[in-house]
Amino acid sequence: MADQRVLLMSMSLTSVDFAHQGEIPQQFTCQGDDSSPALSWSGVPAPTKSLVLIVDDPDAPDPANPKMTWVHWVLYNIPPTISELPQAVAASNLPGWTRQGKNDWKRTGYGGPCPPIGRHRYFHKLYALDIELPDMNQPTKAQLESAIKGHILEQAELIGTYQKQ
Repeated sequence: MADQRVLLMSMSLTSVDFAHQGEIPQQFTCQGDDSSPALSWSGVPAPTKSLVLIVDDPDAPDPANPKMTWVHWVLYNIPPTISELPQAVAASNLPGWTRQGKNDWKRTGYGGPCPPIGRHRYFHKLYALDIELPDMNQPTKAQLESAIKGHILEQAELIGTYQKQ
């Protein structure tokens, strides 16, 4: 008889700045101060060695006819003992041995929502890994996803939306 158990994901990702599926406030976008929202998480599995955070927009450039996923933020080697990132976290204030990858503006750091047309979705994805990654020298999202393949213990997702005013 096949195993009928369902794997329950206990890890969660939330923000005090916007609700899941809710609108991201303007201050966290290109029309505001383009700073990162506060993020917090819980339920990280005990054997986790590091965390990865990827923020991207699968609706670029137009939600009615998406052609690409635009990468807004790439963080890796977040210590598993950390459970939050504050608003407007600067590179110099990232916890522990956290490293940044390159976003689609070809720079490190957070780049907020700035959709050219329509209401876009912004996926904040947190991955718990069974390894700590080497210094990857500002990897792209694709390079990081390749490096974490087969090492994801659990993941959580928070989606926000934004449309220019």
